[in-house]
Amino acid sequence: MLRYYTAGESHGEALVAFLSGMPAGLKVDQAFLDRELWRRQQGYGRGGRMKIERDKAHILSGVRHGSTIGSPIAVLLENKDWKNWTDALPVEAGDPSKHKRVASPRPGHADLAGALKYNFPEARYVLERASARESAARVTIGALAKLLLRELGIEVLSHVVAVGRAALEKEVTWPAIAQLCQREEMLLNCADAPAEARMKEEVDRALQTGDSVGGVFEVVAHGVPPGLGTYAQWDERLDALLAAAVMSLQAVKAVEIGAGISAAASPGSAVHDEIGYEKTSGFSGFTRTRNNAGGIEGGVTNGEEMRVR
Repeated sequence: MLRYYTAGESHGEALVAFLSGMPAGLKVDQAFLDRELWRRQQGYGRGGRMKIERDKAHILSGVRHGSTIGSPIAVLLENKDWKNWTDALPVEAGDPSKHKRVASPRPGHADLAGALKYNFPEARYVLERASARESAARVTIGALAKLLLRELGIEVLSHVVAVGRAALEKEVTWPAIAQLCQREEMLLNCADAPAEARMKEEVDRALQTGDSVGGVFEVVAHGVPPGLGTYAQWDERLDALLAAAVMSLQAVKAVEIGAGISAAASPGSAVHDEIGYEKTSGFSGFTRTRNNAGGIEGGVTNGEEMRVR
């Protein structure tokens, strides 16, 4: 059982990622970890903080001579902006006059709710930990998990399917997503060039008015065998676990598996994936005409691609 924790503040000295349960003998590709961190920092219209940091994964423990050794893995990500915050956020008491208070909480963020929870007079400590900067530590953990899944023939990639009112009008195949994620330059990580151009226009309109715009991304797991997860207990269903994991990301307010949202307004005959059988097909011989279930039925993988938005 893999388990991870993260620690650190947005403008603190560093972020720390901690992973336990990784088996021994897994080759760790440092360049792959750093490229995953690089991908996180790309994107048209990205915030200023993304331009400041150049994240590199500094492994402290659990990896020796290029391979995991079975013990917990700890990874450090330095915050390059820390030099500008050493007086404002010291570990010791410091000088209160240099503390950068946040007395105007932002709607849509944890500022006010967190300050009320801990009875803080302002929101600095809340936003420091609730910041999207924390996701950099999770990307590092995710990269290590991807290396493990590769050994089992499973690949996990993602792409953008909508920004504001601009959306993909077709399903993107796995080869197209794989080719997209190999690019050395990323705009909005959309596999369809015309759709990506429309998405860029949505971002431009928001920037011109000082506003922001939401969107939808899709994570695809390719090569997943049937039988992962369980239908036997509510808290062990794989779709429930995935929904919780994705919902825990900053700014995510909805999670969809397969055609989940459109399925709510459709008859069952248009939703359920018809089952066929061919001896030479897939893991078990069973086939599907489509994948509206997103690869999961009853909390268990069915051998199709897993798709989570």
